[in-house]
Amino acid sequence: MAKPAPAGEDEQDAAALRRRLRRLVAVATAGGAAAEVFDEAAAALSALREAEVGVGGRKGGGGEAAAAAAVPAQFLCPISSGIMRDPVVIESGQTYDRQFIEEWFSAGNKICPQTQQVLSHTNLIPNHLVRTMISQWCTENGITLPQIENQDEENATNSEQKTFDQIFAKITSSSSSGERKQAIKDLRLLTKRNSDFRAVLGQRPDSIAQMILARSSPGLQNDPQVLEDMVTIILNFSILDSNKKIIGDDSEAIQFLIWALKLGDMGSRSNSAAAIFTLSALDSNKEKIGELGAIDPLIDLLEHGSIIAKKDAASAIFNLCMLHENRSIAARSGIVDVAMRAIEDQSLVEESLAILALLSRNQEMVEIITEFNGTASMLRSIRESECKRSKENAMVVLFAICTYNRTKLKEVEADEIINGSLALLAQTGTQRAKRKASGILEKMKRTMHNRHCSC
Repeated sequence: MAKPAPAGEDEQDAAALRRRLRRLVAVATAGGAAAEVFDEAAAALSALREAEVGVGGRKGGGGEAAAAAAVPAQFLCPISSGIMRDPVVIESGQTYDRQFIEEWFSAGNKICPQTQQVLSHTNLIPNHLVRTMISQWCTENGITLPQIENQDEENATNSEQKTFDQIFAKITSSSSSGERKQAIKDLRLLTKRNSDFRAVLGQRPDSIAQMILARSSPGLQNDPQVLEDMVTIILNFSILDSNKKIIGDDSEAIQFLIWALKLGDMGSRSNSAAAIFTLSALDSNKEKIGELGAIDPLIDLLEHGSIIAKKDAASAIFNLCMLHENRSIAARSGIVDVAMRAIEDQSLVEESLAILALLSRNQEMVEIITEFNGTASMLRSIRESECKRSKENAMVVLFAICTYNRTKLKEVEADEIINGSLALLAQTGTQRAKRKASGILEKMKRTMHNRHCSC
């Protein structure tokens, strides 16, 4: 019997296959590629999957587990078809694995691979919500993903600090409003394209407060483009993990983002929500952001914003509501009403169900959900949604409703007799959905038994 290749050889094979696949993708996306190129790319992708499974298996049994477990579709990168290690959101609102979407953009593409939407920018926003969900799922299924190399944590060089200082001096000290506006644009561009410039904030922690103060000068104060540029600079800075605490500790920065969230145009409001989402990944920031009043305007944006802004708002609300105190604030601000209507309108179902599932840990929240016809809405989502995670979240909410209000079991029982949705989910859903569906079916069985005994 042949000996298995050492893990190091598997990793080298996987790296070589990734390089080969990148070259083939670049040829294919350039246009005019022969059919053989696509065949070779498919073969390379297949070989890469096998190599990655081998590497994962030797590192912690993840390869075999991944092969056995049905990976939720939303955890797979639409480009690579693999589990995303570093999920990021692009302008269209779609999520991709950072490595593969960066290669897509580097090949000269300026459209979303999935929606074909022409993009005005190629900013990448870390999707901490999806990354956390992937991490939890991998832990539950015994899958080990290779560690992501953090390329953003590099220190800024002296040259980059000098360039930053020169631009910043124009923002704060120039007598020309036109020169100030251009400097703000330049800083927005640099913090977008060059991660090293984000690291400058570590050496210049008061820069954001100074920039916000500069906006009060004549010629800048009422310019909506200046507002959007400044909000986006804070967003770009917040992408770097080490900057999250610096910005979170700056009450001026958080208050500025909330002000833009309330009064800015849609571009400023959307980027402000994205910045709050990114900053709220840090637990210590969740309480500060909630206390300073971000939740109410986020809910308003969730209801009235563009599709991208709604997604950013939903992600920020979800992150903030991981903190119990913020759930109460969100409930008072009408999050249940807005989320239920979003589900009813089929406009933001997945995100709204995730928020409601998080809120359903609290009995008071469940009672509010129930008042908004939550039982029928969750049953419909379980029947009609094509997303396993959405079915799971709807099932979590439904289980909470039936736990706190057992009279709703009759409504669920009547629906189950007609549709059999829970029995199907107990067989085909995620592990969590199976447990919750089986739990309700057991409650129904006991209730039916008690009715027969009483007769």
